[in-house]
Amino acid sequence: MPEAPAIDPANTVWLLVSTALVLLMTPGLALFYGGLNRSKGVLNMMMMSFSAIGLISVLWLFYGFSLAFGSDQGGIIGNIGDYLGTKTFLGEGDLWGATAENPSGIGVPIYVFMAFQMVFAVITVALISGAISDRTKFAGWLLFAGLWGTLVYFPVAHWVWGGGWIGAKLHALDFAGGTAVHINAGAAALGLVLALGKRVGWPREVFKPHNVPFVALGAGLLWFGWFGFNAGSELAADGIAANALLVTNTAAAAAMITWVFASYLHKGKVSVLGAACGAVAGLVAITPASGFVTAGGAIVIGLAAGGICYSATLLRERIKIDDALDVFAVHGVGGTFGAIATGIFATTAINFGSGLIDGNAAQVVTQLVAVGASIAYAVVATFVIVKVTDLVLGIRVKSDVEELGLDLAVHGEVAYQS
Repeated sequence: MPEAPAIDPANTVWLLVSTALVLLMTPGLALFYGGLNRSKGVLNMMMMSFSAIGLISVLWLFYGFSLAFGSDQGGIIGNIGDYLGTKTFLGEGDLWGATAENPSGIGVPIYVFMAFQMVFAVITVALISGAISDRTKFAGWLLFAGLWGTLVYFPVAHWVWGGGWIGAKLHALDFAGGTAVHINAGAAALGLVLALGKRVGWPREVFKPHNVPFVALGAGLLWFGWFGFNAGSELAADGIAANALLVTNTAAAAAMITWVFASYLHKGKVSVLGAACGAVAGLVAITPASGFVTAGGAIVIGLAAGGICYSATLLRERIKIDDALDVFAVHGVGGTFGAIATGIFATTAINFGSGLIDGNAAQVVTQLVAVGASIAYAVVATFVIVKVTDLVLGIRVKSDVEELGLDLAVHGEVAYQS
């Protein structure tokens, strides 16, 4: 007879800590994006990140968690009735993954897992905002964010982690969010800027970051929070979590070296901005692979990601797509490379669960199918959501508001008093 359900204290505490670490990433992102922005729009840029915390947290509790992690409906979506916010899950048997044969599941209360996944949803939506710097109505952003979370993130999270077709049927590997978070947000950023158009004056005017120390501080907070993002995704305090933490730091460090070196070759200067962006690129690329690869694999992934993402930013400038803060170049391209690299470097020496086999050509093809489907869905759905938002509320500010600056025009505030 199965034993009575029991909480695993170590797993629960680790996931509580990881939840707090991942939540910290969104204020870190606000600083990172805010510093990259012009000074007259820094508050608006930061507010888009903070507003995602408020909006997506509520939607996640009400129905998002059910759509993402409710019982599978045809491989596409979860059952919306499973975890509605009107229900309470505080009983001793309300543990995530609990079954009749294993009443304890992973030994973590449902609410802890719900909160952990909630902060993933928050930062995924916030990531998109960097692409649309200086040109978006705040009400339009809120409507877009709510619709995008509902129609894009919640279903894709189900596809990847909730028993949907990408994870459970295709068996693509995504340990902590290369597909569901980074590719999803990066592709959405691309669809959004294509629908929204360029900023007034771009590319004729050079829009430079106004506060590089903000960027460095934000990158540091993202790096710190990413340990919860990746190592926390093991959902247990064990050796795989330890390996995920190690390879996360390794890939970030390696990518930072490559980006700085590439920037030096290109511009002749050692860039603090480049160091910050390179570290983030490495963190993005290692995310899907973090529970499956060795430290050696992480070094290769990081070194390659720094160069690939740096090149993607140069290409974006050349083809004149106004993704203001290079969301697609770093998160879309970095996430895509990381997903493919997972199919190459995954090894049973690190993780032999869930039928994992060593990296091989067939797994690379599987990863490519998952990547292609995610990008296609996110770009098309985002484009449609933008058009709907524009019809309902309007999404782009007028040119005179854009030139004045959204901080003063939209929020009635300025970041720096003269």
